[in-house]
Amino acid sequence: MFSFAYPELLYLLLLVPVMTGLFLLARMARKQKLEKYGHISTLTPLMPDASRYKPWIRLILQLVALIALVIAIARPRFGEKEETERSEGIEVMIAMDVSRSMLASSSDDPSGISRLERAKYILSRLIDKLDKDKVGLVVFAGEAYTQLPITTDFVSAKMYLNDITTDMVPSQGTAIGTAIGMALNAFTPDPDAGKAIIVITDGENHEGNAVEMAQQAKSRGVQVDVIGIGSTKGAPIPLNASRGEFLKDYNGQTVTTALNENMAREIASAGDGVYISGASSSALNELTSQLDNLQKAELTHVTYKASAEQFPIFGWIALVFLVIDIFILDRKISWLKRVNFFTKEN
Repeated sequence: MFSFAYPELLYLLLLVPVMTGLFLLARMARKQKLEKYGHISTLTPLMPDASRYKPWIRLILQLVALIALVIAIARPRFGEKEETERSEGIEVMIAMDVSRSMLASSSDDPSGISRLERAKYILSRLIDKLDKDKVGLVVFAGEAYTQLPITTDFVSAKMYLNDITTDMVPSQGTAIGTAIGMALNAFTPDPDAGKAIIVITDGENHEGNAVEMAQQAKSRGVQVDVIGIGSTKGAPIPLNASRGEFLKDYNGQTVTTALNENMAREIASAGDGVYISGASSSALNELTSQLDNLQKAELTHVTYKASAEQFPIFGWIALVFLVIDIFILDRKISWLKRVNFFTKEN
């Protein structure tokens, strides 16, 4: 069976007729310009090096390369394209704070690694340990958005995680309650699988319904764990770290943001989970130990065999045709100038 991993990218093939149309328009414009100086049959002998066919040959080479490249990035698959594996695991939804305060240092050192980068590091290592489970991702600031629906595709999960920035949510704030609610609705209906929501935040300026939403999650059998990121002493929010520029209030005073541990503990307690300090070297071990207590259920993992991926073939086709195109010039080949393929000498 032949299929594509990203079939929507095949719409890029519409560039083929567009490029062809632009080429024809360019040829027509060239012809019109030449006709200003005389009849084409008269001007042709005056341009002995101009080839009539090479522009068309180059167009064909470029179009074939484009088609092959589009097919390659759509990731064609053929043959034994998938493997189904069954294993026991849990479902985990990650709710990650992307408010501007996450740009502040994760430690007491104002120039230390940002809270956002520290959070991404912890979650990346966590995803590596969830290889038999399902994982999803919600990002939040003043609002919350589902970044990745719950899945067994850990490659995509890490890609989405690496792309997270504080610009993803335009409104500022820390809508933890909204994020928990969105994560709660993202789980599968499987009643046997243990489920957990991991909130990773500095907890500043949080909305008031976070505890209530954690209690609601608990009532539905979903555990809510909280990882606190940042320093309780507070740190400035950098606007341009290289130039030492930090966020200031209306009075010109530097704004500092501190980890709200009390709030984080309250949410974790309401959600029957644990609070873990993101600064702790044992944070990951504490979290995985907590998740290991959840009930595991049979989960289905669908993976694709590397041998089923056909995109390298089309990638090589595109490369070969582009290289050939580079070495083809628009002028005639010298030894073919004396050959006329379409008239017969008497």
